Amino acid sequence: MPSVNSVGKFSDLVPFVRFVGQKGFRLNHLGGGTESVRMPKAGRDVNIHNAHPRLKLDRRAITGVIHLLDEHADDFRGGCPAGELSLAFLTDPALARIHQDFLADPTTTDVITFEGNAALGSGGEVCVSADTAKTYAAQHDRNFSEELTLYVVHGWLHLAGYDDLVPAKKRLMRAAEKRAMTLLKQAKALPVFSLESRH
Repeated sequence: MPSVNSVGKFSDLVPFVRFVGQKGFRLNHLGGGTESVRMPKAGRDVNIHNAHPRLKLDRRAITGVIHLLDEHADDFRGGCPAGELSLAFLTDPALARIHQDFLADPTTTDVITFEGNAALGSGGEVCVSADTAKTYAAQHDRNFSEELTLYVVHGWLHLAGYDDLVPAKKRLMRAAEKRAMTLLKQAKALPVFSLESRH
């Protein structure tokens, strides 16, 4: 998997929200395709924003992924902190812009995670690149939907306290990813994503 980053605190996201709002896509209830989904049974609110013009996704299925992971939080260091979780599905250029703004690195990446703020009711924010998932899946003969779901899982695990910057911690992260993906597959809870070709 390409490099993955975990950055900042939710308070750092305030200028980020202003920045992306000015660039034509928005997060955290600012509109423009953002929708908060609550499943019929109890569970955290999940705010899903699809800023990729060619990505098709199922908000309920994605919310179901988060709720299933939350239900098994004890298997993952207690899980993602309480509060609304925001998920943003972005293009490579959009995520690279965020990568530059927050980490001074203009390259593309797959996942950037922002810690939440319990006082504001936020569990955190996970930004993922659908383009990177598509490219990586094609290059490594993997299923696109599984790869993009893995990026969501990876972000949730970062919020749960996993890290992957040093080899020993990376092994723990990869083991947790494997357990989480197995859990989702056994529950038949993997969402289906599609990325339309450019015309």
